Amino acid sequence: MLVAFSVAPSGTGRADGSVHDAVAAAVRVVRGSGLPHRTTSMFTEIEGEWDEVFDVVKRATDAVAPYGSRISLVLKADIRPGYSGELDGKIERLEAAVERQDVEGSLD
Repeated sequence: MLVAFSVAPSGTGRADGSVHDAVAAAVRVVRGSGLPHRTTSMFTEIEGEWDEVFDVVKRATDAVAPYGSRISLVLKADIRPGYSGELDGKIERLEAAVERQDVEGSLD
């Protein structure tokens, strides 16, 4: 399964509203998990089996807790039994389709 999630504290007391230290704590958990992952400006994606992925999400959420009085967790999952390597595979198929359409011309 693939899970895209974003976890951040609120009630941090920071005047600028920045949450980068808390997000860094969560990302360290993900990176230490050994599971395939990717972090972008808005979400972290992680791939693995249900129990291992959700264990990492829980530990990442717990890592954010000390940084604020509340935690916001946004999560989206793609559950596709029998598939692995989709963290990169989905992007590769998308890029191939874009390239093919560029060669064939717009579908307008």
